Amino acid sequence: MPIKIPDHLPAKEILQSEHIFVMGEQRAFQQDIRPLRILILNLMPIKEVTETQLLRLLGNSPLQVEVTLLRMRSHVAKNTSVEHLTEFYQTFEDVQKQAYDGMIITGAPVEHMDFEEVGYWAELCDILEWTKESVTSTLHICWAAQAALYYHYQIPKYPLPEKLFGVFEHTVNIRCNLTRGFDDTFFVPHSRHTDVRRQDIEAVGGLDILSESEEAGVFLVATPDARQIFVTGHAEYDALTLATEYQRDVERGLPVPLPKNYYPNDDATRTPKHQWRSHANLLFANWLNYCVYQETPYDLSGRIKHPLSIG
Repeated sequence: MPIKIPDHLPAKEILQSEHIFVMGEQRAFQQDIRPLRILILNLMPIKEVTETQLLRLLGNSPLQVEVTLLRMRSHVAKNTSVEHLTEFYQTFEDVQKQAYDGMIITGAPVEHMDFEEVGYWAELCDILEWTKESVTSTLHICWAAQAALYYHYQIPKYPLPEKLFGVFEHTVNIRCNLTRGFDDTFFVPHSRHTDVRRQDIEAVGGLDILSESEEAGVFLVATPDARQIFVTGHAEYDALTLATEYQRDVERGLPVPLPKNYYPNDDATRTPKHQWRSHANLLFANWLNYCVYQETPYDLSGRIKHPLSIG
């Protein structure tokens, strides 16, 4: 089944070239199908890239998906045009009176700051609180996972002595719907300067550590009902995303390590292998099917609560 996106979104042409079935708004309007309503809060700086990565994974499913893109009203994006944001993005004020089947909140390049120092922290807290009643299942990625664990459970993040950067092997701790079909070991990219610790997660109770890595630590955490899911890595990354980040930081003169287990023979002039594609597709397909589609009500109106006020 297709993924429904705005007719002129730049990602549409890229996805169609990869034979991913995307459907414009005009054609979707003619179909008598109730698609899954997925909200994506995109906190990444170059939003078009992240849009394409996430839509590619959401489109690899037999379920019809309707995507709404969300930005922070309290933050001015520096790397995405105003025209793009105005045409394709909404703010929380626009959606808070609605309910959604699923939501994805991306990472953000603000790890070096305390959560409360982030300019849009108050707005993000409103959104995180709203998801508890208005979204069937929320998937938090990288910094958003740390932010949500801090907001919901007061779990702190810790600075790492060196950036965790590369592709790392992971294992499955708990077999459940979200990890259904995962190999005993699988690979996931990580790109972060901070970490959450297993002992802090275990101390709060009510959270399951579904997967982790000896090198990269905790990877996949969820509430037993899968209403809140926390992913510390970047399964959505393209094959060359880490290379782009590495070259960017080298050009800036930053002390960035070579991504581990990424370039063949650790030679940055060689093309890296995409070792995590199948796991990424399975993770998002499992989330859509088992945590969203099979759990969400057909009529979402019952989930709509009184909207939060936004200061």
